[in-house]
Amino acid sequence: MQGSECAKFLTERIQNLKIAVIGDVMLDRYFYGDVKRISPEAPVPVNHVKRIESVLGGAANVAANLAHLGCQAYIGGITGDDANRKLLEDMFAKAGINYGGLIKSSKRATVTKMRIIGAMQQMLRLDFEEIADLLPEETPRMNEWLASLFDQGLDGIIISDYAKGVCSDDFCQKVIQTANAYHVPVLIDPKGAQWEKYRGADFITPNLKEMCEAAGKAVANEDEAVLAAAKEARELYGIRNVVVTRSEKGMTLVGENDFYLHSPATAQEVFDVSGAGDTVAATLLAGIAGGLTVDEAVRLANRAAGIVVSKVGTYPVRRSELLKDVLVEERQRGFGYRPLSWEEITALAKTWHTCGEKIVFTNGCFDILHVGHVTYLEKAAKLGKHLIVGLNTDASVKRLKGETRPLVQEVDRARVMAALACVDAVVLFDEDTPAELIKAIKPDILVKGGDYKPEEVVGREDAGEVKIIEFEEGYSTTGIVERIAQLVREGKL
Repeated sequence: MQGSECAKFLTERIQNLKIAVIGDVMLDRYFYGDVKRISPEAPVPVNHVKRIESVLGGAANVAANLAHLGCQAYIGGITGDDANRKLLEDMFAKAGINYGGLIKSSKRATVTKMRIIGAMQQMLRLDFEEIADLLPEETPRMNEWLASLFDQGLDGIIISDYAKGVCSDDFCQKVIQTANAYHVPVLIDPKGAQWEKYRGADFITPNLKEMCEAAGKAVANEDEAVLAAAKEARELYGIRNVVVTRSEKGMTLVGENDFYLHSPATAQEVFDVSGAGDTVAATLLAGIAGGLTVDEAVRLANRAAGIVVSKVGTYPVRRSELLKDVLVEERQRGFGYRPLSWEEITALAKTWHTCGEKIVFTNGCFDILHVGHVTYLEKAAKLGKHLIVGLNTDASVKRLKGETRPLVQEVDRARVMAALACVDAVVLFDEDTPAELIKAIKPDILVKGGDYKPEEVVGREDAGEVKIIEFEEGYSTTGIVERIAQLVREGKL
């Protein structure tokens, strides 16, 4: 079955894209500890540090989003020649981001944000930064790096401006004008009230606060007010598309020929909006560079932001997670359904594990879904955060149950299963047992129904623990089939 353009883009085209991010690269460091006493030296709490985490920040987080979406990401900017630069290099390498455009300078320090967290609350933030435009010797090096990317074939550029100096007026205009000459789309993640340096860009993605600063006035978070401010900015600065991110109100786009779009927010729960703007910028430009229409790209970026704000802390969106979300939406809108591939479900499970979210796995034929199945699945889902169901293919069912089965073919069984609110993902397996699938997913909890003993369950070696859930008495597919056959024999059907 053929899916929509967004699903095809995420599965077929996004990994071929080459996108460069230029801007203010930062290192975000988090020091987590316990606070149990006040210092005898001054009336301040003492934080006993237990854990330190470092993540990519600023323009680096935009590149991280691109890399996790599957794009070939390149980063350009300036850092110091220090220990924090080494931390950045290690993280870029791990994420698969090309940092050949990241100039190392002995005249600067790497921009670093240090956050002290105690009792799950931010106690203090320390900023280490020196705000300065590109130095005379740095600009040519940036230009040479970018020129080489254009020659190799670049699909898009994101300018991520955090007002630390890299995105100077002259440099921004040089990038935009060169990109226009090569017909490469440019997206701006802006900072400050003066947008003249962004003139000629294809997209700009201010949040509502930044839109107010550019407009020089307060703008209510209402459709008409945002629309008017975005139209005015678009005309004033010659930017082709203005996309305003509006928190709980979603996103509003104003484009060419009076085209506009209001895309409502998709997040069910909002835990942390950190980095959501970076996710919007990365997903939107990737969509445009990958051939999506403007409205498709905006809606995809909105869905990506919905995923990010449901997580705690700065979190780059993953392609597998966004694809799963898109497939769910498409099923609800009546598009053709398909279950996730093994590659996709493995990537999705890895993402959930990284976020510390407990995965439950179960499997079966589920031929003619009935209330016994549903009750069993609901109980399984309550054991963790995400429930993955492994579904026997038609060939596998025939080998297990005979030539007359299944009664419902595999894609239809998968679609019905995926429609259940308690099921997060469905994946087919063709083997007689799901042992290899379980090995790939590595669930926290493996669930089996009936009177099995945990030590008898296939795949238990690759799961955190095994749980046995009893089936509901009086419900079975075989029983339903036999009842129908009996009614036919009696002439009642």
